[in-house]
Amino acid sequence: MRKDFEAAIRLLRTGESADAERALALLQGTLVSFGIKLCGQREDAEDTAQDVLMKVLPHLENLKDPQALSTWLYTAAKNRCWEGRRRATYRNAVALEDLLPDRAELQALLLTDPGANPEQQLLRREDQGMVHRAVLALPPMYRLVLVLHDMEELDTETVAKILGLQPGTVRVRLHRARLLLRQAMSRLLEGRPQPKARQTKTRQTKAQSRPKDCLEIFGNLSEYLDGRMPAEGCDRMRQHIEGCPSCVAFIQDLKRAIDRCRALDVCPDRETQPMLRRLLTQEYLRLKNSSANL
Repeated sequence: MRKDFEAAIRLLRTGESADAERALALLQGTLVSFGIKLCGQREDAEDTAQDVLMKVLPHLENLKDPQALSTWLYTAAKNRCWEGRRRATYRNAVALEDLLPDRAELQALLLTDPGANPEQQLLRREDQGMVHRAVLALPPMYRLVLVLHDMEELDTETVAKILGLQPGTVRVRLHRARLLLRQAMSRLLEGRPQPKARQTKTRQTKAQSRPKDCLEIFGNLSEYLDGRMPAEGCDRMRQHIEGCPSCVAFIQDLKRAIDRCRALDVCPDRETQPMLRRLLTQEYLRLKNSSANL
């Protein structure tokens, strides 16, 4: 969970007008950033932040737990962002088999020089734009999980509450989202178009071309990388990976994609909608004082 929520709660507890405005600035910036990551349009993100903050003001005094506040705000923002969007588009699922590499791709990864993507380049503006385009290219059902978990720093249980899913479903979607992100970033870097959905025959042919010993590894990488695998399974995966250069190359490529996603910075300017923020502060203080006088 972002520290902005904890800071906002502390500021609101002081009862000072200036602190209340700073708290609302933190919440406003977080919601605008979330909306941009999720839907791409700053204007829509600002409208979403405005609507959500207006709805939370009457309840803000009672939301004293940062975890509860973050869950409430992200749930409301997610619903607002998705209003009027096609449910068919939202529900597009991707088969795991379509996300795993074949022997040719693994061989290409083995020949890739890791120095071609140094860590210092992650913060370059052109890289930031590329990563954001890759995130926006993901089907919404996977993009939501990726943004909430890897970019907004929420744990699996909180993401599950926000999306109304089981934690296990969140973990499955998160892994596929990360694999999709890796694919999307590779296409953008190489200038390749978005692929069409594979036919069953093509999918089976590609599956047959993968090293069988690596399939289980690829299918459970997020559990392994996030430290959620049981000790026995983790030891078995580690033993295989240590002796498999193809798996090492694929894991490094996936980790680069995840790291770039987490480093994506779309924070709005601190002066975003200052007049609105002052109006929100005045309304919050009015509601607080009215409640105190009851």
